[in-house]
Amino acid sequence: MPKIKTNRGAAKRFRKTGTGKIRRNKAYTSHILTKKTTKRKRSLRQSVIVAKTDSKNISQLLPYL
Repeated sequence: MPKIKTNRGAAKRFRKTGTGKIRRNKAYTSHILTKKTTKRKRSLRQSVIVAKTDSKNISQLLPYL
């Protein structure tokens, strides 16, 4: 059987935690940061666990993660 290809865009955006959950970074951090508050920018730095509804689709994009 042939191997399944990993979606390279997804591979750059997601990684797995020690318990097997998928982790992602928050959006809205790349530009136009002057109008965003310091508190908002600080909270955007933290990564967050992917929602349970999305994790199945992401795990199909990343079969070997």
